[in-house]
Amino acid sequence: MSYPYFIPARSICLIGLTLLLRPALAQTNASGVPEPAHPGSQAAVQQAASSKADAYYHFALGHLYEEMAGTYGNRNDYVNKAIDNFRLAMKEDPSASFLVEDIAELYRVSGRLRDAVEEAQGALKANPNDLNARRVLAHIYTQQIGDSQTKSVDEGMVRKAVEQYKIIAEKDPKDVESLVMLGRLDRVLDNSVDAEASFRKALAVEPDNEDAITGLASIYSDRGDVKTASGLLEQLVKKNPSPRALINLANDYESMREYSLAADAYKKALEIDPNRLELKQALAQDEAMAGRYDDALKTYQEMAQANPQDGAPYLGMAQIYRDQKKLDLARQALEKAKQLDPENIEIQYDEVQLLQDEGRTSEAIASLKQILDKTARREYDPQQKQLRVRMLEQLGDLYRTNQQYDLAVDTFRQIAAVDPELAPRVSAQVVDTYRLGKDYTKAQQESDAALAKYPNDNTVHEIRASLLADQGKTDAAIAELKKLLGGKNDLEVYLAMADVYQKAREYSQMASTLDAAEKLATSKEDKTQILFLRGAMYEREKNYELAEKTFRQVIDADPANASALNYLGYMLADQNIRLQEAHDLIKKAVSLQPNNYAFLDSLGWVYFRLDRLDDAEQQLSRSLQLWPKDPTIHDHLGDVYFKEGKIREAIAQWQSSLAEWHTSAPADVEPDEVAKVQKKLDGARVRLAREQGPNRAN
Repeated sequence: MSYPYFIPARSICLIGLTLLLRPALAQTNASGVPEPAHPGSQAAVQQAASSKADAYYHFALGHLYEEMAGTYGNRNDYVNKAIDNFRLAMKEDPSASFLVEDIAELYRVSGRLRDAVEEAQGALKANPNDLNARRVLAHIYTQQIGDSQTKSVDEGMVRKAVEQYKIIAEKDPKDVESLVMLGRLDRVLDNSVDAEASFRKALAVEPDNEDAITGLASIYSDRGDVKTASGLLEQLVKKNPSPRALINLANDYESMREYSLAADAYKKALEIDPNRLELKQALAQDEAMAGRYDDALKTYQEMAQANPQDGAPYLGMAQIYRDQKKLDLARQALEKAKQLDPENIEIQYDEVQLLQDEGRTSEAIASLKQILDKTARREYDPQQKQLRVRMLEQLGDLYRTNQQYDLAVDTFRQIAAVDPELAPRVSAQVVDTYRLGKDYTKAQQESDAALAKYPNDNTVHEIRASLLADQGKTDAAIAELKKLLGGKNDLEVYLAMADVYQKAREYSQMASTLDAAEKLATSKEDKTQILFLRGAMYEREKNYELAEKTFRQVIDADPANASALNYLGYMLADQNIRLQEAHDLIKKAVSLQPNNYAFLDSLGWVYFRLDRLDDAEQQLSRSLQLWPKDPTIHDHLGDVYFKEGKIREAIAQWQSSLAEWHTSAPADVEPDEVAKVQKKLDGARVRLAREQGPNRAN
């Protein structure tokens, strides 16, 4: 018998019982109010029995209304009748004081929390050891902890709930539910030691309790010990492979960036509960993150077949095709998603990404501005705020790509208006924007103002160190970064120091700093990044053999590391050796990042070395369209033009190269390279003068 049918059946039984009791009560009271009887007399016994019967009648009727209230959405009239009858029952039989808890619970579930608190507190005043009243009071406080709209937490309510659960746990150490709740609440307060103790006490009573194991795993996950957390959940899944346990396990695998294992966990959860569509969405996302694109596309296709009017699966397919650089297929999938859900902001935002991948930066800017205008509000909830910040940050980046630096600065400053807590990060973005635009005076002014306003912010110090390094002030930059050591971000600080030493060409110091960083690196990504930086260091030291060996280690660890593929390929091309291998490496890097101007420059340069001058000119021209401020690209294109016999065009490019060198940061200037460009320019001018002959005026 299902629950909805059970409640009315039970109610009918209660109605029958109350009807049976009522005639007896009526006979007892038929003669009116009885005279007071001697306590030991038969009349007194009959009067007590009558009160008990009357109390039970009201008790039964109260429960009837309580169940009816639950069945019909806590209707006030049923709630009030239940409470009235419970009070009458207690009046007839004072020993039924336990009904105070029922009354408080009725108030709680019907949203009358103040009345519920007063009722529970009244019961505790009468009996401080009434644990059920404490449980009701703890539930009430827990219910008032969070605001689902603002995602805020009332810490005061958390502490009140913790106080009640601690008393319950002390007086009833086998109350597993209260121990688990105590652990969860201590976790909210970031009190991981007490939270762990509560979860362990719960497991001592009930070793296979899913809530306690999951809670303990979350504590380890919070501490960054995801391996122990996932180990606990793996054991739980073996004993009890419930969807909840598998979802928690998947979440931990995601934290470890083990997306393939996370996908496997979601797949098992779906086998148990195949109707959970959100699990299928999570499965497809993790399959894509793991690079299992065929599996992810199949999952999205199954979702599309199950619900043909849902645009989300097509959005997922479009994102996969973008990752695979199959931009035509991405466009087709995205158009289908737009057709099904034209107002979906996420779909519109993904089109901005696609336009960017297609190299249509101006159109991407226009589309993103349109989305921002459409979604503008006076106030934003946390989720809306997060999305708006992300979109504004991307718009600022697009403006920088388009060399529209003032618009980029204005856009970044809007982020601080949306979320004032991000103001230090905004200042860092502004400094970086001025640096990219080679306006070092404004960059310095912004950095000074940021440091005065946010003296304790790491990002502000890091960007200031970069600015000092640009100016060749290596010691000052390192001193700025050393102030940040001694915290949880030491790895990040050491990498920033390595970058400073690289700009200063102090490679022995750079090596020592990378050694320190390597000791702190735990993830595969961090270790690979450090290895890449070592390879770049060896290349700059002209230790090409060790550089190649190191870059190949990076590629072995991460075959899709576009930066390592490009760096190794360019290094070979620059030495004019193994040019076909260099071409293949760079070509793969470009396939991974088609709009990376540096990679396109590398491709153009290897084409030049291979004497494929038309291809070289095409790639280098495209690279300059994306980033016209790089002196090396101008130099390379000048070499191509000169070899093609286009002397005037070569001269123009070498002049641009020198102009960019002269506006570069002092630390970026390479005197030997500047001298080479100047020599080529002078030679080209002499050649042009000879070709023109004495009639130069013509």
